[in-house]
Amino acid sequence: MKTRNLGNSGLEVSALGFGAMGLSAIYGPPTEKAGAITLIRAAFARGVTFFDTAETYGPFVNEELLGEAVEPFRDQVVIATKFGFEFGADGQRRMNSRPEHIRQVVDGQLKRLRTSHIDLLYQHRVDPNVSIEDVAGTVRDLIAEGKVGHFGLSEASSRTVRRAHSVQPVTALQNEYSLWWREAEAEILPTLEELGIGFVPFSPLGKGFLTGAIDKHTVFDGSDMRNAAFPRFTQEARAANQGLVNILGDIAARRGVTRAQIALAWLLAQKPWIVPIPGTTKLPRLEENLVAVDVQLGADDLREIDQALAGVAVVGDRYNEAMERMVDRT
Repeated sequence: MKTRNLGNSGLEVSALGFGAMGLSAIYGPPTEKAGAITLIRAAFARGVTFFDTAETYGPFVNEELLGEAVEPFRDQVVIATKFGFEFGADGQRRMNSRPEHIRQVVDGQLKRLRTSHIDLLYQHRVDPNVSIEDVAGTVRDLIAEGKVGHFGLSEASSRTVRRAHSVQPVTALQNEYSLWWREAEAEILPTLEELGIGFVPFSPLGKGFLTGAIDKHTVFDGSDMRNAAFPRFTQEARAANQGLVNILGDIAARRGVTRAQIALAWLLAQKPWIVPIPGTTKLPRLEENLVAVDVQLGADDLREIDQALAGVAVVGDRYNEAMERMVDRT
């Protein structure tokens, strides 16, 4: 497995990370615990050293799962997790990045992850009720105390990144970025390059759509958030967006690789400090994804992909209204 540095921070990780979220939440019923642990350990055995989780996945159970899975080789991996929510008795989550709450969350995370420190701690969503300077200052103190190694942000705007970075250097930003969501190219990528910050794209395979495994006939489990939270996954939108997947399939077939491998290789080719974190619940998919690290796309290849997809208009919003309100647009 090749490695990459997240910006200028000196934090070295595998060129592809592993997003553990789907093992416990979001895309249907959770994976059986023993199988999930086996998969995480299989990823490590194949060279993955960067594992991503969050308190809200479950909530809490995903961190517990990851902590148990990597405990035998904890010092050989980088664990990234996130704070930023509180969970009410009604089961609803609400934003909360108050300094005292961040500290409480981190203490709980250290126990769940079975570790003395968190390598990379993200603010999961920018809290409009707490200044980003106070958030960055709190994480700066946690770094000084040895509980945290590096500071990250998720779904943050360029302006927020700059404000946070002025208080505590930001190691990585985790926003969505893929061949069907390229908003980051306008402002985010130039800002990160200027400041020396790494980029960790989540949903690099378009929540599974770019793999070609999903079409208008797919029926999602009742607990799958693609049923309601992501308008791009309505049956009508899936049918309309099939053209993009077909083009991606043609490009992949000419190179003897899969759609997923092309989509991930495309991301890796954008910048040397980009580290996608695809997730999966299946070993064959994991192995397929990891091959992307060795798929080399040159300037001509990237130009061909861009030209082929330039005329494809993606149908459907990325998030529903409730989720979009949690995205930082400042």
